[in-house]
Amino acid sequence: MKTWLFVWLFVLLAGPVSRGIGAETQPVLTLMAHDSFAVSTDLLESFEKQYGVTLRILKGGDAGATVNQAILSKSNPLADVFYGVDNTFMSRALRADIFESYAAAGLSKIPEALKLDPRNRLLPVDFGDVCLNYDKNWFVDKKMVPPQTLDDLLKPEYKSLTVVQNPATSSPGLAFLLSTIGKYGEKGYLDFWRKLRTNDVYVSTGWSDAYYGQFTRAKGGTRPIVVSYASSPAAEVHYSDIPLDEAPTAAVLGPAAVFRQIEFVGILKGTQQPDLARKLVDFMLSPEFQKDIPLNMWVFPADPDTPLPEVFRQYTRQAEDPVRLTPQEIEKNREKWIESWTDVVLR
Repeated sequence: MKTWLFVWLFVLLAGPVSRGIGAETQPVLTLMAHDSFAVSTDLLESFEKQYGVTLRILKGGDAGATVNQAILSKSNPLADVFYGVDNTFMSRALRADIFESYAAAGLSKIPEALKLDPRNRLLPVDFGDVCLNYDKNWFVDKKMVPPQTLDDLLKPEYKSLTVVQNPATSSPGLAFLLSTIGKYGEKGYLDFWRKLRTNDVYVSTGWSDAYYGQFTRAKGGTRPIVVSYASSPAAEVHYSDIPLDEAPTAAVLGPAAVFRQIEFVGILKGTQQPDLARKLVDFMLSPEFQKDIPLNMWVFPADPDTPLPEVFRQYTRQAEDPVRLTPQEIEKNREKWIESWTDVVLR
């Protein structure tokens, strides 16, 4: 398909792309992001007011699909700034050479472990720990010990208790697959999945169906173990209709049971607003923006000095020993790993 036709179809299918509040005479800055991007409206309006710009948000689906849109439209960029490339698709984006280098203000405060591009084409904004979550009351009622490791899922007493997401269609599903590769290695991860299939694992297409459809916390759900995030217990408390003294769920954060998903922002080559694009990247690493992240996107801000909301401090912990795979290793093997997983689990 010709690039111009692809771009036209993408914008048409994406639906409304503008959230700008400024006058038509103001410059327009477009931020391309995945569908889970969420920030307080007043915070975005403060950026617009400070720099006299209309900010448009262009959402393009999940992270992988949005990255692909940006790559395919590189000769005629759809946006000025891109947010949402994570470490599972980072190498693909960098190899396509679609980002400019920029050492943003605030970058010096970000831990080195989150900085995966030494040329600063992609700068870390936030991170989330993908891991198992379980329904605490279910295990109390059944007088069973909840899982503490991935190996626990293979025990006979855990048969038919677990729901995961398909790594070919789900970002947390892919992250969980990577955690099993990090723990068991390329020679052992498929054996783990064969045994998990024998133990009647349920595979959902995405996170919403797994968590709100199959998980026992959902109406009619029958699976008390689900792949989600370390922050999910805090979200359960925050969104509860009744005040809770403790989280009804817990995250499994033991060694090599977690994959740390890091999300980045970058300035797209070809931007017509390079100065404003840099201002937006600076803004996303600023204390104000970082503080806004936890209760909107339910992940951790990249700046460790950011004060966390009370519900995060009480009910969320970071993994001490997450799985570590380089973006280059993931890019080189991702499709092979997914195809092998599909053969073992779904066929």
